[in-house]
Amino acid sequence: MPSRSIALLAVLLIVGAVGHGRAIAASASDGAAIYAQHCAQCHGADRLGGTGPALLPESLERLRPAAARVVIRDGRTATQMPAFGDLLDGAAIDAVADLIHAPTRISPIWGRSEIETSHIAEPSAGQGVDRPVFAADPLNLFVVVESGDHHITLLDGDRFEPIHRFPTRYALHGGPKFSPDGRYVYLASRDGWIAKYDLYALALVAEIRAGINTRNLALSGDGRFVAVANYLPHTLVLLDARDLALIDVLKVEDARRTRTSRVSAVYQARPRKSFILALKDIAEIWEISTDETARPVYPGLVHSHEQGAVEAVGARRGLFALRRIAIDQPLDDFQFDESYRHLLGSSRETGRTAVVNLNVGRQIGWVELDGLPHLASGITWTQGGRRVMATPHLSRGEISVFDTSDWRLVGSVKLPGPGFFLRSHEATPYAWTDSMLGKQRDGIHIIDKRSLTLVRTLTPAPGRTAAHVEFTRDGRHALVSVWDMDGALIVYDAQTFAEVKRLPMVRPSGKYNVFNKISLSEGTSH
Repeated sequence: MPSRSIALLAVLLIVGAVGHGRAIAASASDGAAIYAQHCAQCHGADRLGGTGPALLPESLERLRPAAARVVIRDGRTATQMPAFGDLLDGAAIDAVADLIHAPTRISPIWGRSEIETSHIAEPSAGQGVDRPVFAADPLNLFVVVESGDHHITLLDGDRFEPIHRFPTRYALHGGPKFSPDGRYVYLASRDGWIAKYDLYALALVAEIRAGINTRNLALSGDGRFVAVANYLPHTLVLLDARDLALIDVLKVEDARRTRTSRVSAVYQARPRKSFILALKDIAEIWEISTDETARPVYPGLVHSHEQGAVEAVGARRGLFALRRIAIDQPLDDFQFDESYRHLLGSSRETGRTAVVNLNVGRQIGWVELDGLPHLASGITWTQGGRRVMATPHLSRGEISVFDTSDWRLVGSVKLPGPGFFLRSHEATPYAWTDSMLGKQRDGIHIIDKRSLTLVRTLTPAPGRTAAHVEFTRDGRHALVSVWDMDGALIVYDAQTFAEVKRLPMVRPSGKYNVFNKISLSEGTSH
């Protein structure tokens, strides 16, 4: 990865040039000058990033000013970020921290030219490799995101032994996507870098920077296209999944072209052969076709729908045809029923959950749910002959369960505090969740899916945050993360709840089983 060497050289040049000087004193007004001298070489004169990540409010949502001051002073262990505590005094560090959390005077531009220029391809990666270079089952492989030092560990899901570890871009998003055969994994960082990695050859295939502040990516059901959802700029970027070459940049704006929107998330809707977009700022849901033979979309009035004699204006058809679905308010968190006919969407602003029929293209009702349901972490299963959907809540210690036939609340499970993730597997009668957002953040809670009762609470590491469960391919084991720099990945027997193994990890924020993801297991997110 050429950029890694360049970044390291840049850091060495900076440290060497100023390492023997006295600490620089500064007032808050000197932030820009200090940034230009010490930060711009890696992070870009415009703060859009370079060998280091972008330093903008939109890309620093998870790094508060106080935490930023610590990073500037002490650096980041096992990264290319050096410590500046010996070079800058407290006022100078404050000035830089204030600067990077302030909006830029001119809206940053990241369009087709910038995206294409950032493209890095490794044409020889994986050539001649037609099977994994390791002995483990490639479909029972776990991709473990270690956010503490920006690495990924590939874990054998049978022996629970690491196979390989490699560096990633800064602030990798926790939702990697896999090609339909499980060979390739696609990764997105918060500062817009998209990577394709060959799990068979253990090699990076390509990278491209699709945005400045990126929310997530989705891979089309046939594995041909990558869609990238951006907060900044307000775009959806479409890439060729083979080498991440740019296909198109779609400006996200309302039907009247009067207002643009951040894209909260993009989802693959495999049965529909489309991408579904959640928009943060306009009251629409977008569906974008990934099928050349898709039926036409008519954005305006249609005089006649008679086959062979349709009378309408402005039809869109085929690949990447855009369909807009008007809704009552913007929705930024989605979950789909098993058929992908219905979508549940929640709004953090109103606390209400909308039910949208994607086939007819309109909202059909509301589900009254307070406590900020985290629908993207919801799962489904069959209970008593009916399909149900369950979701955790971000501000209330409870799991809510719905009947997907009429969206009626059929039960709930009280928890010690609010949580973020809910996971299960077809082979187990239990669902596992956390309470990481509450005072008892060290608990993993196990729910009987048949009776909707809490049957066990595990404490993997007392006093330390436990979260994000993922099951092995066969559902016999559950893997839990301890979210600390000196954290761990803990393997449990999914039937007896006994600990099987504990592996040290650097803040393992998530782990993802290849088979469960590509098979659309009902117990995990997609």
